[in-house]
Amino acid sequence: MTHKLNHRLLLGDWLVIIASVVSIIFMFLQFWSFEQASKLKIRQGNQIIGTYDLNQTRDLHVHGALGDALISISQGKVRFKQSPCNNQYCVHQGWLSHAGEVAICLPNQISLHLIGVKSNYDSLNY
Repeated sequence: MTHKLNHRLLLGDWLVIIASVVSIIFMFLQFWSFEQASKLKIRQGNQIIGTYDLNQTRDLHVHGALGDALISISQGKVRFKQSPCNNQYCVHQGWLSHAGEVAICLPNQISLHLIGVKSNYDSLNY
């Protein structure tokens, strides 16, 4: 006995598809930040090392658990330029420029957190 399958989409199928697309668009617009960052907060372990304005050009040497990391600030962007850790994930992450973006060098226990006019969340933990 063979059954012929009907592959037409029914009204309920279309309603699920439309509700899913609308939900995804709403969540993307609600939770994704496109705001340019204005400040950088640097943490080493549980301590805040400092908060820096991103409208400058400078390099910062931050001492971490493994050694010194070099953090570069330039024209509203920031990045890990050098780090003593083995995997170099923090360095390969590249330039950060939007509020809420974070770069973490977990082995060296240093984190960079970009801050805008409004905060998307109130703390950063690792």
